[in-house]
Amino acid sequence: MRGRSTCAILALVALVGGCASLPTPVMPADEYDPETYSIPDPAPMAELPPIEPIDPPPKAPPAEPLAPATQSPAPAASAPPVIVVTPAPPSEDEQMIALLADLQRFGTMQNDELKRELAAATQSFARQRTDVNRVRLAVLYTLVRGSPQDEQRAVQLFENVAKSAAATSPIRHLAAVLQTQVTERQRAVHDEQQKADAAIQKLEALRAMERSLLRDRVRSGGGGGASGAGGSGR
Repeated sequence: MRGRSTCAILALVALVGGCASLPTPVMPADEYDPETYSIPDPAPMAELPPIEPIDPPPKAPPAEPLAPATQSPAPAASAPPVIVVTPAPPSEDEQMIALLADLQRFGTMQNDELKRELAAATQSFARQRTDVNRVRLAVLYTLVRGSPQDEQRAVQLFENVAKSAAATSPIRHLAAVLQTQVTERQRAVHDEQQKADAAIQKLEALRAMERSLLRDRVRSGGGGGASGAGGSGR
């Protein structure tokens, strides 16, 4: 019985051997013999390895400031759809005002400038065969008059405007007025030409008559002069 108690005591002492204070052994009351019981030596404390001083980690050199990273440009946002607004064509009144301004400007130009304007108007008419371009080109034909057919071309253009434009169109009325002026001028030129031709014919007739009279005088005067000379010699 005592051996079992001793083993229990030794096991308890080994369990708490690392503590700072030793517990007072508690013996059973019925088996405690103060004369024969001896307190066992405490179990030696486990030796721990000495704590080695730990050097502080070396200080890292101050970090150099990082250059700002080149940021790639953000993708451009998709552009909104472009809405193309087609300007409204000028009204007929606006075209009429622009045409009258051109006609007034043509009247102050020299012949070389009119030829340049005629070439430009011809190209414009080839691209857009509008009544305004017809009238502009016809007026330039009447001003340049580079050939005898120019006025006839102008009259033909005016007639085309009269056929294609509406009855109430101001451009049609302008073309009609200009056509009348060109036609009257052609008639006047034709009349003057006829008068000139008639005057030339009269002049030629007078010259022919004069030549005939001179021939008659030469014939008659030549014979008389010879007879008078012979009579006086006798």
